[in-house]
Amino acid sequence: MRFLILFIFLISNLSANEIPNLKNIVIHKEPKTFDNIIFLDKTDQKTTLNDFNENLIVLNFWATWCEPCKEELPSLDRLQVNPKLNNLKVLPINIAQENQEVVDTFFKNLNVKNLISYFDPTTSLAKEFSLRGIPTSILLNKERKEFARIIGSINFDDEKFISWLSNYN
Repeated sequence: MRFLILFIFLISNLSANEIPNLKNIVIHKEPKTFDNIIFLDKTDQKTTLNDFNENLIVLNFWATWCEPCKEELPSLDRLQVNPKLNNLKVLPINIAQENQEVVDTFFKNLNVKNLISYFDPTTSLAKEFSLRGIPTSILLNKERKEFARIIGSINFDDEKFISWLSNYN
């Protein structure tokens, strides 16, 4: 009986740290700290993570020419307003040298209504996070430390992902 209880305990703790069916997520055992996370808003003003009081942040790096980005942005838009994640802030960061008008048209064509785009025109932030490609989403906890990253696109409507993410919320 003790063995069964221990086994159930270990399995339940293991499943809290793993996301089934998402092969492109990396969960860090120790969250990573980054200094000077600076990007630009739509008026080219510098913005930092300190400007956002939410507990959980998703930095999503993307560009209009990226087909996987185009596929995932609508579900990322819905993630922003998911009632199970009420302390979440999604920050889509465009790494191409695209202007606000291009981004607004792109979002309108995809019916993206809940996201405000930010910019990293020099890709300095992308380099700081050592991105290997886009889309990439960096998941930051309330201490602004990276606890996971998604390399490539996913469906942000995935209920297992939302349930897992709500543990950090």
